[in-house]
Amino acid sequence: MADKFYITTPLYYVNASPHIGHSYTNIAADTVARFMRNLLGHDKVWFLTGTDEHGQKIQKAADLLKLSPKEFADKMVLKFEDLWKELNISQDDFIRTTEPRHIKTVQKVLDILYKQGDIYEDKYEGLYCTPCETFWLESQVENQLCPDCKRQLDKISEKNYFFKLTKYQSWLIQYIKDHADFIKPRTRQEEVERFLELNKLNDLCISRPKERLSWGIPLPFAPGHVTYVWFDALINYISAVGIFNDQDKYQSKWWPADLQLIGKDILRQHAVYWPIMLHALGLELPKTVFAHGWWMINDDKMSKSRGNVINPLDMVKKYGIDVYRYFLLRDVPFGLDGNFSEESITKRYNSDLANDLGNLLYRTLNMVEKYFAGKVPQVIEFRNPQARIIIEKSERLLNKIETNIGLGQDYNFSASLEGIWEVINLANKYVEETKPWNLAKEEKTDELKEFIALLVNVIRNVGQVISPFMPQTALSIEEQIGKSEVKKDLPLFPRIEINKE
Repeated sequence: MADKFYITTPLYYVNASPHIGHSYTNIAADTVARFMRNLLGHDKVWFLTGTDEHGQKIQKAADLLKLSPKEFADKMVLKFEDLWKELNISQDDFIRTTEPRHIKTVQKVLDILYKQGDIYEDKYEGLYCTPCETFWLESQVENQLCPDCKRQLDKISEKNYFFKLTKYQSWLIQYIKDHADFIKPRTRQEEVERFLELNKLNDLCISRPKERLSWGIPLPFAPGHVTYVWFDALINYISAVGIFNDQDKYQSKWWPADLQLIGKDILRQHAVYWPIMLHALGLELPKTVFAHGWWMINDDKMSKSRGNVINPLDMVKKYGIDVYRYFLLRDVPFGLDGNFSEESITKRYNSDLANDLGNLLYRTLNMVEKYFAGKVPQVIEFRNPQARIIIEKSERLLNKIETNIGLGQDYNFSASLEGIWEVINLANKYVEETKPWNLAKEEKTDELKEFIALLVNVIRNVGQVISPFMPQTALSIEEQIGKSEVKKDLPLFPRIEINKE
């Protein structure tokens, strides 16, 4: 086992309220962090999330509300912090790009790169997208529209500072080829490789003149310019866990990151800009950058402009935290796009949670109360061959999950949960086939003890391995099935009645 595990999410831009996409990344990161801490017993896990608070969009949003950018950011950050509490996210650190520790690190990085000749001043003339805060070449554009957001571009001519991406392109191509785990899933690695092989990189414009944009981190060597929001934001991953000393050497017990989770829409920034920035600084690259897919509504990407954004808090209020977490992690293999609908949540709820897990727990608790006065029967050995198969499968669940989401794996939450439910369904099937009520009627006490003990053991194993995915559910299972007796509560997942109309 590695001596530490450092996991990050992107910094979320605070120009608008958090949506399902934000919650998806943090729930996935939280699941991995809990798996490492709780199931693998890793005592050195650091989970970082935070907010990105500089740039033109923040300035404009603040102006509309007649607030300063910092006042606006302070207000919006609370929405993210509140959401993580509601979703039971167990981050160790929450970083804001307006914090002194981050600003100091960004300016140190700029200073190092400038002094070694990787940053230079030049004149920029071309097209600029204000909403995306991105420059575009004429050759990249059709009908004067931004290739990303399809909005009108502005023509700009100004002096700015540029970072030498071009200098490191051939190095990055080779690095990606030599490090199969660096970009995941495989389709994203192939996407980046194709992009780098078919396109010559342009040097990255990393500044904006203060007269056009004042809300940003000033360049230490050019106070009349502020740092481009993407160059600023990426540095959070090192500013949160280390410092540069007087000799410009970076010191951190956590870096490099073991896993950096992102959405696929910011893959280029994390798989092209970020590794080149780190390499230019002489720092190790993260072990894995994993770009997951999007949640769509009727095959259409969620966006504020389309008016189809869903508030995660509404889903939590309606279905519960763990139901929401379960649906996001189970319904779609991590890395692919998925379609979000309340109909799909309800189906998963009634089938997997109410009928399968909830039913298994509740009927087991009832039988312990009915046949053994609430005392859990103790069995040293399972003699029934079918019982032995089920118990062995339940005891192998941890290894199966580690194969799916352990270090160096593909973080396949869906397959992990599918494996857990396979055991739950085997246990439910065993109840129907064994017919314990007949064992009780025929006074086959030993067989009934073995049968009940099997179910209790399976539920305990399920409760343990489900804890990273559904922490509240795992806690409830643990509280209801004690070591020696049960304490039956209300059903975990009462069925949702569907209005057929």
